[in-house]
Amino acid sequence: MRLTAALTLLGAMFMAFAPSASAEDTPQELSAAAEKGRKLYDNSCISCHGNNGQGIKDRGPSLVGAGAAAVEFQVTTGRMPLARQEAQADRKPPMFSDEEARQIAAYIQELGGGPTVPEGDLRDGDVANGGRLYRLNCAACHGFTAGGGALSSGKYAPALHPSTDRDMYAAMLSGPQSMPVFGDNQLSPQEKKDIIAFLQYMKSDHDPGGWGLGRFGPATEAIAIFLFGMVALVFSMLWIAGKS
Repeated sequence: MRLTAALTLLGAMFMAFAPSASAEDTPQELSAAAEKGRKLYDNSCISCHGNNGQGIKDRGPSLVGAGAAAVEFQVTTGRMPLARQEAQADRKPPMFSDEEARQIAAYIQELGGGPTVPEGDLRDGDVANGGRLYRLNCAACHGFTAGGGALSSGKYAPALHPSTDRDMYAAMLSGPQSMPVFGDNQLSPQEKKDIIAFLQYMKSDHDPGGWGLGRFGPATEAIAIFLFGMVALVFSMLWIAGKS
């Protein structure tokens, strides 16, 4: 009898002092944008990333803690939703508008936090310093002219010419696929803006020094020199032979 009474008392105390158990069943309060993002997520993302972004084994990773920046980059560039698992997720026309992508990003952000893309002018930076930082941190993969380059195992660093300011900032924060993460302790927010300013300046630079030969670097210049040089050499030999 005493044992029954003791167990009953313990159960009553647990119910009284453990409200967290019922709190877990209470739906999380979401902002208006995140609530719209949740509906979009449930229609298009849940089959791979699971309920509440928890992930599904062998289908899609957890998005808890991924942050709005990662989601915004993947969705606005059309890389997600992914049609099939491949070595590289290619850029393609996006399924969602920019506003819808930011709503999904807001939902994931409110689920578990993570890095976010700041508002405002993201290319308000020093072009010269951005060029220096780009050559140190990015050119090895993306090329000196941001034309992209091959990596191992069927992967590649994409060309940056179609990228927007927010694309580039989000990619630096989230490190998609083979790209390393450049947190604010590696590249400060201002240094990220410097790099974006440099890349956007390169898009507007129309080779004032002359023909850019496709901007592929010294390989095309060497081919051009070889071809023009061979033609000049052949004509020189014919002229000398004619004179002799």
